[in-house]
Amino acid sequence: MFRPRRLTLAALCLAPLWPLTAARGEVGFNDHIRPILVEHCAGCHGGPKQAGGVSVLYRDDLLARGESGRQTLAPGDPAGSYLIERVSDPDNDFRMPPKEHGPRLSDREVELLTEWVRQGAPWEEHWSFVPPNSPTRPGVTHDDWPQRELDYHVLARLEREGLAPADPAPRGQWLRRVTFDLTGLPPTVAEQQAFIADDRPDAAERVVDRLLDSPQFGERWAAMWMDLARYADTMGYEKDLGRTVWPWRDWLIRTLNADLPYNQFIVKLLAGDLLPKATTDDRLATTFHRHTANNTEGGTDDEEYRLAAVIDRVNTTWQVFQAQTFACVQCHAHPYDGIKHHEYYEFLAVFNNTADCDLDGEEPLLAVPTDPDACEEATALDREASRLRRARHERCAQIAAENSQWAPLEVTSADANQSTELVIKPAAGATEVWTAGTVATQTAYTLVAQPTADAGPITALRIEALPKDTDRALRIPEDGFMLTRLKLSLIPPDGGPPTEVKLRYAFSDEPQPEFDPQESLNKSVAGWAALSKLFRPRWAVFLLDEPLTIPPGAELQLKLRHDRKGSGQLPLVLQRSRYSVSSDERWTGLLADKDFSSTNARLKKIADARSQIPSAPTPVMAERCTAGSRDTFTFIRGNWLERGERVLPGTPESLPPLARTDAGARLDVARWIASDQNPLTARALVNRVWEQLFGLGIVETVEDLGASGSGPSNQPLLDLLAVQFQGEMQWRCKRLLREIVLSSTYRQDARVSAELARRDPRNELLARGPRTRLQAEMIRDQALALSGKLSDKQFGPPVMPYQPKGVWRTVYNGADWRTSEGEDRFRRAVYTFWKRTSAYPSLVAFDMTSREVCTPRRLTTNTPLQALVTLNDPAYVELAGGFGDRMAEHGDTPADQIAWAYQAAAGSPADEESLAALLELYTAARLRFEGEPASAERLAPDADAFARTVLANAILNLDATLSK
Repeated sequence: MFRPRRLTLAALCLAPLWPLTAARGEVGFNDHIRPILVEHCAGCHGGPKQAGGVSVLYRDDLLARGESGRQTLAPGDPAGSYLIERVSDPDNDFRMPPKEHGPRLSDREVELLTEWVRQGAPWEEHWSFVPPNSPTRPGVTHDDWPQRELDYHVLARLEREGLAPADPAPRGQWLRRVTFDLTGLPPTVAEQQAFIADDRPDAAERVVDRLLDSPQFGERWAAMWMDLARYADTMGYEKDLGRTVWPWRDWLIRTLNADLPYNQFIVKLLAGDLLPKATTDDRLATTFHRHTANNTEGGTDDEEYRLAAVIDRVNTTWQVFQAQTFACVQCHAHPYDGIKHHEYYEFLAVFNNTADCDLDGEEPLLAVPTDPDACEEATALDREASRLRRARHERCAQIAAENSQWAPLEVTSADANQSTELVIKPAAGATEVWTAGTVATQTAYTLVAQPTADAGPITALRIEALPKDTDRALRIPEDGFMLTRLKLSLIPPDGGPPTEVKLRYAFSDEPQPEFDPQESLNKSVAGWAALSKLFRPRWAVFLLDEPLTIPPGAELQLKLRHDRKGSGQLPLVLQRSRYSVSSDERWTGLLADKDFSSTNARLKKIADARSQIPSAPTPVMAERCTAGSRDTFTFIRGNWLERGERVLPGTPESLPPLARTDAGARLDVARWIASDQNPLTARALVNRVWEQLFGLGIVETVEDLGASGSGPSNQPLLDLLAVQFQGEMQWRCKRLLREIVLSSTYRQDARVSAELARRDPRNELLARGPRTRLQAEMIRDQALALSGKLSDKQFGPPVMPYQPKGVWRTVYNGADWRTSEGEDRFRRAVYTFWKRTSAYPSLVAFDMTSREVCTPRRLTTNTPLQALVTLNDPAYVELAGGFGDRMAEHGDTPADQIAWAYQAAAGSPADEESLAALLELYTAARLRFEGEPASAERLAPDADAFARTVLANAILNLDATLSK
């Protein structure tokens, strides 16, 4: 259900080809008025700029009075509408738009505006914000052509244009097309021959079902999702260090093969960790949003880059699942869509409370079993450990919450090593220790303190870490700390040497902290921490092994070490702290309690058992505890250092309302996106799938279904598929693909007449079958398959196939490209190690992206570098040799071998002219070997093998081979 809202202006797009107006003669807002306002008015009277106090973004703004005092729009009264007066004024100095901003409106445009106002200025929502409805099947003349419901809408459009669909594609052409589209690999010659010989009426359906069930299906479609997720095996930025995220890629492939419903897939990607009884796989799914870049360079601000990651997650979420340019709203209201500036930050608040914060170690990490069969055991252990830790913390926190027990320590002296200076300050009946001036890394404090005179035997010590400016830290956090070692001692009254007091157990204000306070009692470089920023007061309690009685005149000594440092030598030290002690006997009773001891013992056993499961530490999303949640503020003009009003998690009013639950805002929003009521989600996915199959989306801008994107070439077709996808197909992508690839539209012949190529060069009308160049991964995988070297090994760490030496030369990073051995050299491209600052060259040449940001759509280019790769790259030359060896196994004569090779590579028999040209090349290659044997032997041992390699290399570079 939609709630009342302000309707919005649309669109930097042409008028829809399917009119939305009801009656003939009416002026339609979307059809006629929206394009005029966008082209001529929105630049000065849109979201970021409202010249003269006038905005055309909302209808009620147009109905208001601008700075002139005149009513901009008076429905039913063109004469009383200042808008009509200004656009029709004959004086070029007074008319709108001003002459310096563009030409005056045409007479036809003024007439349309005037008539629209006369008719009451009816407003329409932008088409993509209106829930899709299943369109009525249109009437068509050639009703024997459609095989699927979608075909009727394609055919109706063609018939209106005076066109007829193409003949069905030859069987080999369709088989090659559908095999690449569903598995990313070419069909074998045996598969081609079997399909051509299969005269059963369901032969095509059987092929499609086989391909959809293939393990290679997930590998092919994972490539699209890896672009969307900005997947890479490195962190990005200048150092671009490695990261372990390949378990997510493996989860993705398995999930796509299992055909998890898309609405469930969305929820797992965005908030799998918040699901009730979340499994290891559920938590791993959230790595989707841990593919953001992580800056480990010296001198950078972790809070700035934490926020950069959060902003990236917001923008990526909207671009991937809603196909909206939500990023525009970071600095100002959307110029064309109905999304307001503060709504951006309400949505940012949804992601602002995750635990990651640009740390070098990329915490939080999930130990993902390398054997999927061990995930169930790992899940059970992790759940039990989480339950026990929460129960233990709740018990401790209940005691700690009684403030009356805490007696402040009066710090009498505070010294530090390095160049750090400490200052003791009185504060509300206590003393606080502050740093002053320059703060050094790895600083150790020595504090001397006196308990109050009436203090009983001490059972617990509490340390509080506070921001120096508490109010400002809520907006711009201060540098954090890590207490790597805490030592408590008793200084006797006579001033003798201090005696260490044993501390047994520690806990903090967080039930499951990423950095365990217990480590502050061990010899390690970990401990209680606020990393890498402190934005709120923190506390930790340390329990004494046994009660300590303070003799008269004695003092306490605290030694605090801070041995860990942040990126770029960031000092991680307590910069403002205070100390108190408790004499509550419950702390001693807690340590002696059998249940408490058994809980600790069980947790140790769980940790030992978990460590025995071979696992890969993978960054995942995790929510901060409620007590540790961050406040979110708007950024003035997008500047993270200039904060505005505080906001709460929410979604734009121009879309259906958000159903709020106790599950957490991120899970609520994930379910909101995946809801049947969301008008954008199904459309965005359907359009993206269509673009993958046809090379052009029904809306060309698959990344933008909003006002600034292209209009749909066939909106009834898009809406039909969206309704079917979330309805009868139950959000299952394999069912959607099956529907499309078995349609008459998809099964058309791709050959095109000169007239049709002139009239519809990009096949927007769908009067022929799709023919596009193979994607980068497909080009490599096809060469591997034809060479006979393709490994069918799946999953595991990324591999490093051959690449030229010296490509990896990154400052501050000594990693080397070490070419994989054995079958790992010949694995599918989806498993290739992906470094953002130095991506695999031969894939980049064919338009694969660096994946530094989300890439909804690869742009296809045609450059000489591509031919240089496939003709000269040693990897492709080696694969050509393997292809040539296979040619020798398929035919007794060169002509037979060439015919087989062409059929295998192109998916159809070669015509006589092509065979003659290839045979001529074969003969010339043999002659060259005989003329220059010393040179040619580097490629092959004899003349026939050399000729086959040259020929195979040429076939791999044919247009028919590089297209589907």
